[in-house]
Amino acid sequence: MNDKSELLEQYDAEQKVEKNLDFRFLLLVYMVMFVAFLIILPKIYIKNQIYYMSRDINKLYGEYSILKEENRVLKQNLENIRFKNQNIRHDLYRLIFLHVNTH
Repeated sequence: MNDKSELLEQYDAEQKVEKNLDFRFLLLVYMVMFVAFLIILPKIYIKNQIYYMSRDINKLYGEYSILKEENRVLKQNLENIRFKNQNIRHDLYRLIFLHVNTH
């Protein structure tokens, strides 16, 4: 029984011993974290830049599409005005011709 209690006391004593981390292990952990940040942070930065650039590109493309449609409408309006102008000019020439021939 004495051996058993002695063994239990040694086990309890071993359990009570604090296992502190040494400086080298702590330094190793910090270095691993630093390297991980060096690898991960540029990737995050690049992904964010790609996202914001693609968002700007989509915005500009939307504005381009709107301007292209406005340009088409303006060209159509210009063509209509030219057609009306041509008709008015033709009518004016005909009136002048009729007026000259009647006098």
